[in-house]
Amino acid sequence: MGKGYKLNNLKTFLSWQKMGIRFGAICLASLLWIFVISKNTYLMVVDMPVEARNLPARHALKEEVPEYAKVRLKGTGRSLFKTILLSRFIPGFKLVLDLERISEEYDFILNDYFERYPQKVSIPSNFDVSYVEVIYPKSIHISLDEYKEKTVYVVPQIQIKTAPGFALVGKPIVSPNKVKIAGSRNIVETISTVSTISDTINNANSSISIILSLKSESGQLLEFTPKSVSFKQSVQSISERIISEIPVQIFNVKKNIQAFVSPQTVSLTVIGGTEFISNLKPENLIISVDFNDWNSNKQFYDLNVKTPENVISWMDLSPQNIELVVTKRPN
Repeated sequence: MGKGYKLNNLKTFLSWQKMGIRFGAICLASLLWIFVISKNTYLMVVDMPVEARNLPARHALKEEVPEYAKVRLKGTGRSLFKTILLSRFIPGFKLVLDLERISEEYDFILNDYFERYPQKVSIPSNFDVSYVEVIYPKSIHISLDEYKEKTVYVVPQIQIKTAPGFALVGKPIVSPNKVKIAGSRNIVETISTVSTISDTINNANSSISIILSLKSESGQLLEFTPKSVSFKQSVQSISERIISEIPVQIFNVKKNIQAFVSPQTVSLTVIGGTEFISNLKPENLIISVDFNDWNSNKQFYDLNVKTPENVISWMDLSPQNIELVVTKRPN
């Protein structure tokens, strides 16, 4: 009975909880409906975009300006509700800070500033609301610096994971690989590269060609030209191919010595991207023996194999060692 009693209590609690949520939703909807149809005048605090314009020539912002300020507006319930719905989609709804006469540093005391320049409070007339005051922030500090431009390299921040049986071939191509950055001299001088926005591609089974946006570590204070770059990476299915007639090279031969190998060519199997290995030629692989390893009492020598970077692996070297014949060079 103890378990049954607890179960019934839980069901009763959940039932009352659901009823409470429904009742709260009904009350909220009713209040919202009354507010929207009401012709009474209300005060409401909303987030209003802040725009700093008319930067002095050859100057840039050293610090970011807040994107929004909390502003108290006055209007009917219907007008305020309309303002809330449309303000994010209409660019004319904003507070404007005019920076034209600023030299380096200035503090805008917002309520004083907009009282002196009411035309800097931009509210579309069809909103039918009026500005009352700024609640937060009370002031905005503007700091200007000398404007500077600089060209830097782009570093792509993209991780590619290939599908089983596929491989990345070659280095990625970023175009353009350099961009121009512009902004505050103090910020621009500290930057040597810019990164793209991070991205991950999983199970890639074909070549990739995408556009990547650039990422600013300094918020909106830096301008990029261009603002994005193209990124290309070859992805190929993995296969294998036998390459024969690869010449054997001898390194570090002394000037007074003649050295020969037997046989003079070998073969091996390479594994890599299908298109890439199909274009490989014997001379693209370096098969060698080091003369410094030569010993008059030793006849056969192991080979060193060096393949191009995009060869995943190699196997089945034939033969695996060669004979090194050494004679003195005639005078």
